[in-house]
Amino acid sequence: MDRATPLPEPQPSERAPSGMQQSGMQQTTVRLSDCIQLMQADLVHANPTPENLGHPVSDVLMYDPLDHWSSVDDRIILAVGCTYGSPDFDQLLHRAANSNAAAVVVKAHGARMEELRSAAVRHSLSVLVAPDNADWTRLVALARASVMGAAADSVSGVRLGDLYAFANAAASITNGAASIVDPLGRILGYSTLPGQPIDELRRITTLTLQETTQPAFDQDFKIVYAAPGAVLVPAPDDGMARLALAVRAGGELLGSIWIIDPGEEKRATALIALDRMAPLAGLHMLHARSASDFGERRNADLIRTLMDDTPHASFAAAQLGLDTANGLAVAAFSIVRPETGSLESVREIHRLLHLVTTVCNVQFGTSHSALIGSVVYALLPGTGASPRALHGRIIQEIEAYSHTISSFPVIATVGGIAVGVEDLPRSRSEALQTLHHLLNLRAGAGKTKAAKGKAPGVALFEDFQIPLNLLKIGEFIEENGLAGADEIARIQAHDAEQQTDYLDTLRAYLAFNGNISAMAAELHVHNNTVRYRVARLAEDFNLDLADPQKRLWLWLRVTTMDLAAT
Repeated sequence: MDRATPLPEPQPSERAPSGMQQSGMQQTTVRLSDCIQLMQADLVHANPTPENLGHPVSDVLMYDPLDHWSSVDDRIILAVGCTYGSPDFDQLLHRAANSNAAAVVVKAHGARMEELRSAAVRHSLSVLVAPDNADWTRLVALARASVMGAAADSVSGVRLGDLYAFANAAASITNGAASIVDPLGRILGYSTLPGQPIDELRRITTLTLQETTQPAFDQDFKIVYAAPGAVLVPAPDDGMARLALAVRAGGELLGSIWIIDPGEEKRATALIALDRMAPLAGLHMLHARSASDFGERRNADLIRTLMDDTPHASFAAAQLGLDTANGLAVAAFSIVRPETGSLESVREIHRLLHLVTTVCNVQFGTSHSALIGSVVYALLPGTGASPRALHGRIIQEIEAYSHTISSFPVIATVGGIAVGVEDLPRSRSEALQTLHHLLNLRAGAGKTKAAKGKAPGVALFEDFQIPLNLLKIGEFIEENGLAGADEIARIQAHDAEQQTDYLDTLRAYLAFNGNISAMAAELHVHNNTVRYRVARLAEDFNLDLADPQKRLWLWLRVTTMDLAAT
């Protein structure tokens, strides 16, 4: 038997359960004004009149001038690709007005509002003007969801897109704790009403904001997604039963709502209420997704401007509301994965962004973090008596919690404190240099003599400032051709050709200041062997190891070469 059981078709008397009005649900008539309010898409009404705003709305239609119109009565028409003044535009308004369309949504694309208003008045038609940069796909989804949401019972007092408030309203109506989950298994919102029973699974998922099993691999989720309406999911051995509903808008799966089963006496009413919430739930989830996507993109764009576009950095700082009085440091975070680009890697890097944002919010009361490329960045204030100690504790805490988001290790670094926004590019560069150095140390741990033991996972820039500066010297040597065919190059060639170990001998000589016993222990050979090799080094390669400048140059070459190899 399936673990998820669809709700039997209710009798007519069950369609309007008593007490629904008291629970905050009410029947709403669909008018154009209702749809415009629910879409919240920055639409400008070219000719608002009581008659236009009160026009009934039944559906949404994408306009194609080549299509045959069977009926467009009471529909909102989206005029994709039509511009003011074109034959298609005039034909569309004429046909829409004659067919009693509810409204036409257009983009101005340079047309003046007076021109659009005049055309709308001439045809006695509602014309809604969308921003030129608006996404038609999003507008279609919002329009269709708004029509369904306005036609459905609505939860009063809930701001569109506030999924935590919506979950509380759903929990109140159904008498069971509610969670809202996206198709990737992320918890988008959950109810916080006191007194409603929950189980251990609910505790874990609300703490981690993630389902324990991905929906794509969970049989219960698959059954819920396949069901036409709300279903009962029987209790597992150690948990509680749930009522669940797949939420869609325009055919797109947005996620699902899960309610702790309120018990046999209240179950039928709760399932009916859950079914009736579906359209409005889709509208809330669409708005939440749009707001989240916009917020993440805006943060990423502004933080990228801060770090890459110095002339506009002050503007970006003002938009973010940054307090730069005590300086800022850029922190960088990355997950060490053998492969990137998979769905799981994308999910994990977004979880890391959430973790960084949460920790920074707890510590500073605010967070300025963003995912740029495959690296999560955060701006850490330089507040307190010991800001660097605080920065170190923050990245250590994030690393300590990283096992909750990925089975792969997380690397976390912080650049130096930037006194002003113009210094943030330097702080970011330092954070990235340190990050890449730790990644290289981890990759080369145990493979070279320069990378022994376990590589650290967190670091401040100053923790590795010397090796990072030496790496820059090594890059300078290579880029300017200063090495040429010097002694190190000749020793490397000899070792490769004759299978000798002269470079290791020189490395040990420089590391132990010529101490023969220490060199022998390091190289695992007899003292006399070390003496012989040093003598041959000096003779065969004309090395004056007593010359301090010669030793400095050889040490720089060997050290920078080893650091670059890690």
